[in-house]
Amino acid sequence: MTSISTDPRPLRTADLGTLVIMCWSRETPAGDVPFLLACSLGDGAGGPEAAPAAVEGLLSRAGLAVGGDTVLDATVLPALPVGLLVVPGAAALTMPGVNAQFVPTQRWRAAVDQRGYACLIFATRPWPGGEPGDGEAVAAFANDEDTLSSAAQVVLPVRSLRS
Repeated sequence: MTSISTDPRPLRTADLGTLVIMCWSRETPAGDVPFLLACSLGDGAGGPEAAPAAVEGLLSRAGLAVGGDTVLDATVLPALPVGLLVVPGAAALTMPGVNAQFVPTQRWRAAVDQRGYACLIFATRPWPGGEPGDGEAVAAFANDEDTLSSAAQVVLPVRSLRS
């Protein structure tokens, strides 16, 4: 007798390696738009070859689809287990298996405060070669068709601590 399991495969966190979060804002006629780029450095146990599958597994567990031109609007999905917490001087991207804290730039923070959301690009493609570099390198990676076609793209509402 054959049985088929619908349970997700085990998440191999060792293959994720180091996850990095980079923030920037893009100027538009309607004001700055805040962006987040999350990706692996490809330094996990299986190297850069194993990182895409590990990241895709992480995203799948959080209910995020990878690839295509679809941008998920999480501002209308309060049950989505992915969040962006912003407090003075710090921010954190949270989802099952991830609590990634980062220090936002003042410009990014101003854009988030104005808009109430940030656009997340969670790349399955690992960062090419070591630590992320300058803003131009981040923009080139985030806007590359190979990155976007294999990433989860989400408009994340900003949450803050309530007094």
